[in-house]
Amino acid sequence: MRKITNVAVLKNYQVELVFDDQTKGVADLSHLIGKGVFSVWNDYSVFEQALIGEAGQLVWPGEIDLCPDSLYLKVTGQEPEEVFPTLKHQPSHA
Repeated sequence: MRKITNVAVLKNYQVELVFDDQTKGVADLSHLIGKGVFSVWNDYSVFEQALIGEAGQLVWPGEIDLCPDSLYLKVTGQEPEEVFPTLKHQPSHA
């Protein structure tokens, strides 16, 4: 599991993230605005309060958080199997 080590809030609902393996990139989160719990982001000042949680996830007031692994995939453009090799060829047992 990856952890976020640094976050910088950018314009237009984007965040610049640095992960524990030194991977750095920008994640555009604008597609989440107004959906479910993310409706609080209609007030941009709430979005600007992004912090890193204890488990290395991205968090906001109101118990909103985003998984660091999903953000890592978004930033790198990789597929889950590329980042987590154990997902490849898992035998299924009946």
